[in-house]
Amino acid sequence: MNLDQDTYETVADETLGRLLDAIEETLGDSLDIDIEEGILTIELLSGGKYVINKHFHQRQIWVSSPVSGASHFAYDAKAEQWLSTRGEESLSALLARELSAVTGTPIDLS
Repeated sequence: MNLDQDTYETVADETLGRLLDAIEETLGDSLDIDIEEGILTIELLSGGKYVINKHFHQRQIWVSSPVSGASHFAYDAKAEQWLSTRGEESLSALLARELSAVTGTPIDLS
């Protein structure tokens, strides 16, 4: 489903804020996390860096991962989650899986 611009911005901002809070609460000692102007950055102590940002023109969330590379996620209103444009994995599942693996601490972002 293609979201209108206002709904997209609201849902994307809420998602990035929720991710920030959950990751910071669980993994705050294992990484450096910050959000600025719609860009969520997660810097690992090992030196890797995630960049998660809103892509306004496509109305997607884009992820640059030191583990899996670039991914794009579109909002599925029916599922109420951001799903990969190349598969069925959700944004939350990808980040939880990768961050758990690289930090050695399980995290649930669902």
